[in-house]
Amino acid sequence: MSPLPDVRTGLGWDSHRLAEGRDLILGGVRIDSPVGLDGHSDADVLAHAVIDALLGAAGLGDIGEHFPDTDERWRGADSIALLRHVAGLLGGDGWTIGNVDATVVLERPKLGPHKAEMETRLAAAIGIDAARVNVKATTAERLDAVGRGEGAVAQAVATILRPAS
Repeated sequence: MSPLPDVRTGLGWDSHRLAEGRDLILGGVRIDSPVGLDGHSDADVLAHAVIDALLGAAGLGDIGEHFPDTDERWRGADSIALLRHVAGLLGGDGWTIGNVDATVVLERPKLGPHKAEMETRLAAAIGIDAARVNVKATTAERLDAVGRGEGAVAQAVATILRPAS
Protein backbone atom coordinates (compact mmCIF):
# COMPACT_ATOMS: atom_id res chain seq x y z
CA MET A 1 0.00 0.00 0.00
CA SER A 2 1.43 3.36 -1.00
CA PRO A 3 1.62 6.17 1.55
CA LEU A 4 -1.14 8.76 1.52
CA PRO A 5 -0.42 12.31 0.35
CA ASP A 6 -0.10 15.10 2.90
CA VAL A 7 -3.42 16.99 2.76
CA ARG A 8 -3.99 20.20 4.71
CA THR A 9 -6.75 22.74 5.02
CA GLY A 10 -6.45 26.42 5.98
CA LEU A 11 -8.96 29.09 6.89
CA GLY A 12 -8.67 32.77 6.00
CA TRP A 13 -10.70 35.78 7.08
CA ASP A 14 -10.42 39.50 6.35
CA SER A 15 -12.43 42.68 6.74
CA HIS A 16 -12.10 46.26 5.51
CA ARG A 17 -14.12 49.43 5.90
CA LEU A 18 -15.85 51.02 2.92
CA ALA A 19 -14.69 54.52 2.02
CA GLU A 20 -15.41 57.11 -0.65
CA GLY A 21 -12.71 57.70 -3.22
CA ARG A 22 -11.57 54.06 -3.28
CA ASP A 23 -12.10 51.40 -5.93
CA LEU A 24 -14.11 48.34 -4.98
CA ILE A 25 -11.93 45.37 -5.91
CA LEU A 26 -12.96 41.84 -4.99
CA GLY A 27 -11.18 38.75 -6.21
CA GLY A 28 -9.19 40.97 -8.55
CA VAL A 29 -12.35 42.32 -10.18
CA ARG A 30 -13.05 46.06 -10.20
CA ILE A 31 -16.76 46.52 -9.46
CA ASP A 32 -18.72 49.67 -10.17
CA SER A 33 -19.57 51.23 -6.81
CA PRO A 34 -19.66 54.71 -5.26
CA VAL A 35 -17.43 53.40 -2.43
CA GLY A 36 -14.54 50.99 -2.20
CA LEU A 37 -12.64 49.14 0.47
CA ASP A 38 -10.06 51.08 2.45
CA GLY A 39 -6.69 49.59 3.29
CA HIS A 40 -2.93 49.76 2.86
CA SER A 41 -3.05 47.71 -0.35
CA ASP A 42 -6.00 47.61 -2.75
CA ALA A 43 -7.97 46.16 0.22
CA ASP A 44 -9.29 43.18 -1.73
CA VAL A 45 -10.82 41.27 1.22
CA LEU A 46 -11.54 38.24 -0.93
CA ALA A 47 -7.97 37.84 -2.19
CA HIS A 48 -6.68 38.52 1.34
CA ALA A 49 -8.86 35.77 2.83
CA VAL A 50 -7.64 33.33 0.17
CA ILE A 51 -4.02 34.32 0.88
CA ASP A 52 -4.48 33.63 4.59
CA ALA A 53 -6.22 30.31 3.91
CA LEU A 54 -3.32 29.16 1.72
CA LEU A 55 -0.64 30.38 4.10
CA GLY A 56 -2.42 28.76 7.03
CA ALA A 57 -2.78 25.44 5.26
CA ALA A 58 0.95 25.40 4.49
CA GLY A 59 1.93 26.53 8.00
CA LEU A 60 3.52 29.69 6.60
CA GLY A 61 2.06 32.29 8.93
CA ASP A 62 -0.34 34.97 7.77
CA ILE A 63 -0.70 37.83 5.33
CA GLY A 64 0.54 40.41 7.85
CA GLU A 65 3.83 38.56 8.27
CA HIS A 66 4.46 38.40 4.52
CA PHE A 67 3.05 41.81 3.50
CA PRO A 68 2.98 44.07 6.60
CA ASP A 69 1.01 47.30 6.38
CA THR A 70 3.98 49.02 8.00
CA ASP A 71 6.03 48.39 4.84
CA GLU A 72 5.59 51.04 2.13
CA ARG A 73 6.42 48.46 -0.58
CA TRP A 74 2.89 47.12 -0.13
CA ARG A 75 1.04 50.48 -0.23
CA GLY A 76 -1.57 50.22 -2.97
CA ALA A 77 -0.40 46.71 -3.84
CA ASP A 78 -2.41 44.57 -6.24
CA SER A 79 -3.70 41.74 -4.04
CA ILE A 80 -3.85 39.34 -7.00
CA ALA A 81 -0.08 39.82 -7.41
CA LEU A 82 0.31 39.05 -3.67
CA LEU A 83 -1.82 35.93 -4.11
CA ARG A 84 0.31 34.86 -7.08
CA HIS A 85 3.43 35.27 -4.90
CA VAL A 86 1.92 33.13 -2.13
CA ALA A 87 0.97 30.41 -4.63
CA GLY A 88 4.60 30.44 -5.74
CA LEU A 89 5.77 29.96 -2.14
CA LEU A 90 3.52 26.93 -1.79
CA GLY A 91 4.65 25.49 -5.10
CA GLY A 92 8.26 25.95 -4.04
CA ASP A 93 7.53 23.83 -0.97
CA GLY A 94 5.99 21.09 -3.13
CA TRP A 95 2.34 21.91 -2.41
CA THR A 96 -0.43 21.68 -4.97
CA ILE A 97 -3.55 23.74 -4.40
CA GLY A 98 -6.60 21.47 -4.47
CA ASN A 99 -9.45 23.92 -4.14
CA VAL A 100 -10.62 27.20 -2.64
CA ASP A 101 -14.10 28.03 -1.34
CA ALA A 102 -14.83 31.59 -0.25
CA THR A 103 -17.68 33.82 0.88
CA VAL A 104 -17.91 37.61 0.65
CA VAL A 105 -20.33 39.44 2.94
CA LEU A 106 -21.31 42.86 1.55
CA GLU A 107 -24.66 44.65 1.53
CA ARG A 108 -24.24 46.32 -1.87
CA PRO A 109 -23.58 46.25 -4.70
CA LYS A 110 -24.87 42.78 -5.53
CA LEU A 111 -21.97 40.50 -6.41
CA GLY A 112 -23.78 37.70 -8.24
CA PRO A 113 -22.97 39.04 -11.71
CA HIS A 114 -19.25 39.16 -10.83
CA LYS A 115 -18.70 35.79 -9.13
CA ALA A 116 -17.59 33.85 -12.24
CA GLU A 117 -15.00 36.50 -13.10
CA MET A 118 -13.73 36.49 -9.51
CA GLU A 119 -13.36 32.71 -9.64
CA THR A 120 -11.47 32.96 -12.93
CA ARG A 121 -9.08 35.65 -11.65
CA LEU A 122 -8.39 33.89 -8.36
CA ALA A 123 -7.85 30.56 -10.13
CA ALA A 124 -5.43 32.10 -12.64
CA ALA A 125 -3.43 33.68 -9.80
CA ILE A 126 -3.00 30.38 -7.97
CA GLY A 127 -2.58 28.22 -11.04
CA ILE A 128 -5.64 25.98 -10.86
CA ASP A 129 -8.72 25.44 -12.97
CA ALA A 130 -11.55 27.90 -12.25
CA ALA A 131 -13.85 24.95 -11.55
CA ARG A 132 -11.82 24.39 -8.35
CA VAL A 133 -12.53 27.89 -7.01
CA ASN A 134 -15.95 28.75 -5.63
CA VAL A 135 -17.03 32.25 -4.61
CA LYS A 136 -20.25 32.85 -2.76
CA ALA A 137 -21.79 36.23 -1.92
CA THR A 138 -24.23 37.14 0.80
CA THR A 139 -25.34 40.06 2.93
CA ALA A 140 -25.39 40.54 6.67
CA GLU A 141 -29.15 41.18 6.56
CA ARG A 142 -28.61 44.72 7.90
CA LEU A 143 -27.00 43.38 11.09
CA ASP A 144 -23.72 44.84 12.48
CA ALA A 145 -21.32 47.21 10.70
CA VAL A 146 -21.28 45.17 7.49
CA GLY A 147 -25.07 45.12 7.48
CA ARG A 148 -25.13 48.89 7.87
CA GLY A 149 -22.96 49.19 4.75
CA GLU A 150 -19.81 50.25 6.59
CA GLY A 151 -17.54 47.49 5.32
CA ALA A 152 -17.11 44.01 3.90
CA VAL A 153 -15.89 40.67 5.21
CA ALA A 154 -14.58 37.63 3.38
CA GLN A 155 -13.68 34.17 4.54
CA ALA A 156 -12.01 31.37 2.62
CA VAL A 157 -11.01 27.77 3.07
CA ALA A 158 -8.29 26.18 0.97
CA THR A 159 -7.11 22.60 0.65
CA ILE A 160 -3.55 21.85 -0.41
CA LEU A 161 -1.72 18.57 -0.92
CA ARG A 162 1.69 17.14 -1.67
CA PRO A 163 2.81 13.60 -2.37
CA ALA A 164 3.87 11.46 0.55
CA SER A 165 7.61 11.43 1.04
